[in-house]
Amino acid sequence: MTSFDLVMYESEFKRIDEELQKLHVQSNARVVFLVDKNGQLIASAGESHTIDTTSLASLTAGNIAATGGIARLLGEREFTILFHEGEKDNIHISLVGQRVILVVIFDHRSSIGLVRLRVKKSSENLARIFDEIAEKAEKEKTEGRLAESPFAEISDEDIDNLFK
Repeated sequence: MTSFDLVMYESEFKRIDEELQKLHVQSNARVVFLVDKNGQLIASAGESHTIDTTSLASLTAGNIAATGGIARLLGEREFTILFHEGEKDNIHISLVGQRVILVVIFDHRSSIGLVRLRVKKSSENLARIFDEIAEKAEKEKTEGRLAESPFAEISDEDIDNLFK
């Protein structure tokens, strides 16, 4: 599992959001989510107001982690695509660039074939964006500019104090 500190700026978030909006429309999905492997929701597109997105993000990350355990038991590195079929809704879950989880929820208005086709193209585009984010973070780290980050001076204690 690859892990990296995700520092995303507004321009990068807009690119990710645009890609999710495009996937939502082109796959005819109800909703599309992007979640990090820790279960934090990054972005969504579609009918997300009817779904508990926090729980969905956490459970999706747990599902990926559990499936990763099964994969290792079978000698696989990881299963990169999961599909669950329900009576009304279906869920397609895929890993993007070993970094983030792309979740597509769709109903009878779409098909697994269309969703897989559109997810494949979007995954390539999203992986490229996250590669650029990782390269940018690594470059800033090596150039010592990370200390200049607006978040560098904020500690965990500062964040905890915000919620007291």
